[in-house]
Amino acid sequence: MPFPARYLLVDDSPQDRLLAQEAFEALCPDCTLTCVGSGREALALFDDPAFDPDVILLDLNMPGMNGFEVLRALKDNPRLVHIPVVILSTSAAQQDVSEAYTLHASSYLVKSANFTEFLQQVETFLRYWQLSRTIRSQPIG
Repeated sequence: MPFPARYLLVDDSPQDRLLAQEAFEALCPDCTLTCVGSGREALALFDDPAFDPDVILLDLNMPGMNGFEVLRALKDNPRLVHIPVVILSTSAAQQDVSEAYTLHASSYLVKSANFTEFLQQVETFLRYWQLSRTIRSQPIG
């Protein structure tokens, strides 16, 4: 199963955070999932230099600071620019997808409201990142 990793989920929906926690507990019990309900909370976590998640899962449609603003702040910070950011949003609008990639999101997933489908999305995501990390750790040549 997936390597132990640290994930940060930024989502204003308590229900979506709970779904994600249940999915991660089922699929990756050795992983650490930190959940926050706003972009400002997420950015405040990085005031601690020891906080260094492997991947950030970011909702777009949040009150206050939206996901695009959070993504821009992350990618404008030299200390944080290396962290992959996966957009996890209910929006499938092409404009949102394009803007996310323009701002250097690593991936874009449209949230499923069905728990079984969401579980499959998380499982696919975890496999992808495990494979990606495995490939990056292998010597070239």
